[in-house]
Amino acid sequence: MTTPEADLVFVPLGGLGEIGMNMALYGYGPPKARKWLMVDCGLGFPGPEAPGVDLVFADIAFVEKIARDLVGICITHAHEDHIGGLATLWPRLKCRVFATPFAAGLLEVRRLNEPGAPKIDISLTHAGAKLDLDPFEVEYVAVAHSIPEANALAIRTPLGLLVHTGDWKIDPQPGVGTRIDEARLRALGDEGVTALICDSTNILREGDSFSEADVARTLRTLIAEAPGRVLVTTFASNIARLRGIGEAAQACGRTVVVAGRAMDRAIQVARDCGYLDGLPGFHAPELLPTLPRDKTVVIATGSQGETRAAMARAAVNEHPAIKLVAGDRVIFSSRVIPGNAREVLRVINALCDIGVEVITDHDHLVHCSGHPRRGEVTQMYEWIRPQIAIPAHGEAHHLTAHAAFAKSHGVSQVVSARNGDIVRLAPGAPGIIGKAPHGRLMPCATACASLSPASFPSRWRSTARASLSAIRTSSSPGCRSAANSAKRWAKSLTRRCSRLSRDCRVRAAATPTPFRRRLSARCAARCRPSGARSRPCM
Repeated sequence: MTTPEADLVFVPLGGLGEIGMNMALYGYGPPKARKWLMVDCGLGFPGPEAPGVDLVFADIAFVEKIARDLVGICITHAHEDHIGGLATLWPRLKCRVFATPFAAGLLEVRRLNEPGAPKIDISLTHAGAKLDLDPFEVEYVAVAHSIPEANALAIRTPLGLLVHTGDWKIDPQPGVGTRIDEARLRALGDEGVTALICDSTNILREGDSFSEADVARTLRTLIAEAPGRVLVTTFASNIARLRGIGEAAQACGRTVVVAGRAMDRAIQVARDCGYLDGLPGFHAPELLPTLPRDKTVVIATGSQGETRAAMARAAVNEHPAIKLVAGDRVIFSSRVIPGNAREVLRVINALCDIGVEVITDHDHLVHCSGHPRRGEVTQMYEWIRPQIAIPAHGEAHHLTAHAAFAKSHGVSQVVSARNGDIVRLAPGAPGIIGKAPHGRLMPCATACASLSPASFPSRWRSTARASLSAIRTSSSPGCRSAANSAKRWAKSLTRRCSRLSRDCRVRAAATPTPFRRRLSARCAARCRPSGARSRPCM
């Protein structure tokens, strides 16, 4: 009997088709007996297609099927779109997780602050470490990014060497952490790289990204020149940015106050890891009333306009300690994540109404990306010289542009993969050979349910009921006309929900995976047809 030939495959389950929710698998062995390595386990943020859902995770039905052959999960860095799914999904897998001290520290601090969060089996690793995860050898290679301890992974297998970049950039002065290890990446290229799986987030932008040191110099000038209180909002995980703000405040004789739980947690871990050594301690907002306005810098969460974050509450004078007045300066040291523009603009308008000066990255260099532009990606291809290129970490537009970019830089074999594709890397010519179950999961009260049309009808019915409640309070002719239109819309929406509920039950019965069938059936049961009492899927 002929033994099936071993092959090497790549299976993305998240991050290839959207920004965020990063999760990928590498498999080696005969098709029915492969060993698997998972890289990252992130979360994502849904759009308007999922009303009432705040977070989504990659569907791990496929991973559960091969869980006994999963040798480990390697985390590239500590951003939520790379580690945020662990607390929810790891209990279904319970394999070893490898992460650097900063990533492990953030996971542990979150666990201690969230009742019921699982204790994850984390093995600490670091840049330069090599992990023996038979049949894989995984080497952590330092890269610069907008968070400490970001790493690319060099994955060695009997059928070739793979380089998974994770998120990265080339920054000669990253502020905190290490620069990209160019020498090691060049050495990997000399060794011979079968495939490069590379970040595509900024592939649409020409040139090179700015340095974190450039941003720190701009912030120091803006803080020194401010006549009143300065409030800076930024991403909590950007420790280099927090250090730059702290150094600027120290140089100007200002006290730093921090507002926001996410910021407090990140700063706690950063101090434990030594990334804020040499800076005075930061203070709680309760100290603000005792400090002169021109001698304080407030670092606050809420750069994306989150309603309950410190920034948004201060903008409408609802924060118990942070009070802003005309002449104060607010700096948005961040970029607007697609989909958040309306919320951010709402906060900016509220600040302008009270006479606060607002500065964004449109006005000054107060933010830089942690992802490479085309100039930096060119250097990566020159260092690695891969036989195969697979664009990753991006929406369809990014991935398509990156595929053309790779071909123009001499890579003859480019695979344009999407979530769920099973990509054969070796032996033979690379290509997509199948499809793995994939999709999105949304958190429920006690578990996770598939995020599909099956989960939406009850939400739509809730919206319809709210509209009908408003209709009953209408009395004027104009209101009655609008109410009649809304009523017709609501009835149409309810009929659509009923059809979707029936369709969901049909699909659930046809789904081959038992776990997904149970989830879909549960969701369909909750999304009852019009006229029955419905319950939300959350």
